[in-house]
Amino acid sequence: MGVGEDLVLLHGFAGTRRTWDGVLSHLEGERYRPLALDLPGHGELSGADAGAIGFAECVESVLQRSPERFALCGYSLGGRIALHVALAAPERLTRLVLVAAAAGIEDPDERAARRAADRELADAIAGETIEQFTERWCAQPMFAEDPPEVDALARADYLRNDPVALAAALRGVGVGEMASLWSRLPELTTPVTLVAGRRDAKFEGLAWRMAELLCRPRLWILAGGHRLPLECPAGVVAALGG
Repeated sequence: MGVGEDLVLLHGFAGTRRTWDGVLSHLEGERYRPLALDLPGHGELSGADAGAIGFAECVESVLQRSPERFALCGYSLGGRIALHVALAAPERLTRLVLVAAAAGIEDPDERAARRAADRELADAIAGETIEQFTERWCAQPMFAEDPPEVDALARADYLRNDPVALAAALRGVGVGEMASLWSRLPELTTPVTLVAGRRDAKFEGLAWRMAELLCRPRLWILAGGHRLPLECPAGVVAALGG
């Protein structure tokens, strides 16, 4: 019997490695050796130095804790970190799966505006309790149509975090802090699978656009919203395998 494929899983902003519990429950034990990691500023890494959270630091953190060769799956923020990992160390990856993720904001003015908004939000989050943050985060329109059970799972995961650490992560690896990687997508030689939810129109559109710039990408559109690992774990597993 062959050895299972090493698979590293990266959660989204305000989540933890527990985001992947449902996905892990659907994985075939003989096919995969999964490793779900907490990103800096999240979960067990909430105590990380607030001044040391950035894309380079996150890439290093992932590579240091991962096997020598592995498949990498990232969701939302985790997808953006995964994209940085793939470009920084392509020799380490067997394949890349991006769930509800994008390659950054191209327009400099739009990116600057998002950076300012992210920093303002980070300042607000740092002064809140984790319960207050959770209410704020779950109130976003992009989650409005999520089933109640998905919202409950997300809330439970958010509550595992510390708001000060989340604020530091937002300042360091928020969308506004990320340089656009759209022009670098053709550099990827690692096989790439893109996954998006049918209700998540913005990220479905971004997935289609990314597919146009990649070499032989695979594209999966699932019947769900933005929080696919929680809402459609079996679908995410199917995309991982196909």
